[in-house]
Amino acid sequence: MSSSNKHGSSSSGGGGVEVRASHILIKHEGSRRKASWKDPEGRVIKNTTRESAVSQIKVIRDDIVSGKVKFEDVAARCSDCSSAKRGGDLGPFGRGQMQKPFEEATFGLKVGEISDIVDTDSGVHIIKRTK
Repeated sequence: MSSSNKHGSSSSGGGGVEVRASHILIKHEGSRRKASWKDPEGRVIKNTTRESAVSQIKVIRDDIVSGKVKFEDVAARCSDCSSAKRGGDLGPFGRGQMQKPFEEATFGLKVGEISDIVDTDSGVHIIKRTK
């Protein structure tokens, strides 16, 4: 999508509408790629059940929502996505660029809001909409 369409009058989805989000991803044995920047061999990921990944991300989400930790700091330390190096920032994206559950969750958030747990083929996520 071109960024020249950002000033369109439609804000309810459709062409040209972009959001920006950061996320924290925890991969597990069911993830389509069982390796990450912090686990290049995928040893930990292959031995992590989905239930274990969900309980990890729940604790992380609770700590962020309660103000104990900052989203960006936890993303940099814990996320299995290479976006961890940017505090989880995925940059701007439009519809059709992310996996459907991730896209729907992100577009459903208000700026500054943090999602509940979102399941995709990549693993389990929490998403913070930043724009």
